[in-house]
Amino acid sequence: MKKLSLSLFLAVMLLAGLAPVCRAARPSIHKSSFGVMPDGRKVSLYTLTNRAGMVVKIITYGARIQSILVPDRNGKMADVVLGFDNLAGYLSKKNDPFFGAIIGRYANRIGDARFTLDGKVYHLPANDGKNCLHGGPNGFDRQVWKARELHTAAPALELAYFSKNGEAGFPGNLHIQVVYTLEADNALRINYTATTDRDTVVNFTNHSYFNLAGQGNGTVLHQEIRINADRFTPIGPTLIPTGKLESVAGTPLDFRKLTPIGAHIHANYAQLKYAGGYDFNWVLNRHGRRGLVLAARAVDPKSGRVLEVFTTEPGVQFYTGNFLNGTIHGKDGKVYIHRGAFTLETQHFPDSPNHPNFPTTELKPGQTYRQTTIFKFLK
Repeated sequence: MKKLSLSLFLAVMLLAGLAPVCRAARPSIHKSSFGVMPDGRKVSLYTLTNRAGMVVKIITYGARIQSILVPDRNGKMADVVLGFDNLAGYLSKKNDPFFGAIIGRYANRIGDARFTLDGKVYHLPANDGKNCLHGGPNGFDRQVWKARELHTAAPALELAYFSKNGEAGFPGNLHIQVVYTLEADNALRINYTATTDRDTVVNFTNHSYFNLAGQGNGTVLHQEIRINADRFTPIGPTLIPTGKLESVAGTPLDFRKLTPIGAHIHANYAQLKYAGGYDFNWVLNRHGRRGLVLAARAVDPKSGRVLEVFTTEPGVQFYTGNFLNGTIHGKDGKVYIHRGAFTLETQHFPDSPNHPNFPTTELKPGQTYRQTTIFKFLK
């Protein structure tokens, strides 16, 4: 009897139900309901899937990343971002610390909730002591964005929002678009564009909380991080930058080599005491280069999951979930404990409108704001 060819053998086995079927996922985008706002507006959830089987879920409330499913070194999938299973969780201002949201008009803090532009003082809502944090209590994270599926090779979703002149105290009618694209190599690309009809200031970021072991699975203190920065912007007691740029050398903020997050988080260092852990803006090393640079690399030694962050922005805010305290119950009923996640918020520097020596955040009529950030997952 002649030997069967390998292909014929596998076909016979498949028909007999004895061989596993390994298929690449088909790139897709799927829309479903995620609830209804108190005023009756519908909130949608979009599920993006690439050929490798990575899944990203995005909701139109706050243009938020609701879920990211990626494999570990053994192919086991886990959701690596914090969030909620339903809209009610996100609507609670008490329980939602900006999970997965697009932040604007101004990410991070503006000191004393005011800035001067073109000789005029603009007053903003104070929602972080006397400072304005992440655009105020009704920032972009609290808005329902318009969504449009894009016909591209990779699944992509455009979300748009129109911010009226005077909203939260900021000048100018602002049009902003954010495009999420899930690429074949397990990279989630975020492209931002914005235009204005009056001089204004803008600073956008994505505020996803990551735990590479899986959301709600313990602290991230054993996970390791490298930040591509020789300097940071030191802060005062109210967490507002002093205006200086200081070296990380010899400080607990030196992550130029891959270092466990918890290695120095309890060090006797004034900056850490101000922030209650890591919550600082690092000045990314660019060496005169424009475009995308590596901002940070995070590793979970246990699962083997790796996150690399690339950006066109000048800074990144590394935050270690210092205000998580075990009172928030997230997806699958998981409890979000103290330092149970970290963020890598690519951005311009905090309080830039009040520090002329910082890279400008001004946007003028006729200009187009552009930013790209990529979250790439490896194993």
